[in-house]
Amino acid sequence: MNIYTRYGDRGSTRLVGGGRAKKNAPRVQAYGSIDTLNAQVGLTVASLAQKDSLYEELVQIQQWVFDCGSDFATPEEKRPYKVQSQVIVWLEEKIDFYWQESPKIDRFVLPGGTVTAANLHLCRCFAREAERNAVALLEYNEAINEEALKFLNRLSDYFFALARWVNGQAKQTEILYENSASVFNRKK
Repeated sequence: MNIYTRYGDRGSTRLVGGGRAKKNAPRVQAYGSIDTLNAQVGLTVASLAQKDSLYEELVQIQQWVFDCGSDFATPEEKRPYKVQSQVIVWLEEKIDFYWQESPKIDRFVLPGGTVTAANLHLCRCFAREAERNAVALLEYNEAINEEALKFLNRLSDYFFALARWVNGQAKQTEILYENSASVFNRKK
């Protein structure tokens, strides 16, 4: 079996369930950006030792990101969606833990610090990009897994909290954005 099919030579691709779409269609843009996110998470995982406490956690994140991309590649509920609400609950628990265990800030920080934290900040950016591309599907009234959209939204917060925690564990001082107003811990 060949890896190439030649179906895409004229600018279209197959979706889960057998449908076809142009490669620049919003749905394809959405799951393509999710694939880019997963590759960045993979790069981050590759920089860790297998015994690192984050290794298994980030590999699990990769599994869920793949599920998310699969859900966006599936139009009109051709099969049950894979990303479920319990994944969002898990992410929220992790976000809360990493945020509480990180040094307190009230302003934005510049992305960076350790190499792992910098990679996690890139993951955060790719998660936001994937979320923006996923939201574009709503403008076309296309069916999407709403839990997968929530997952992408929480995932960027997770990567931000985790990057800050990684820097804190490494005693790496974060650089605050000088022109930032107070944005965290605001009273509502």
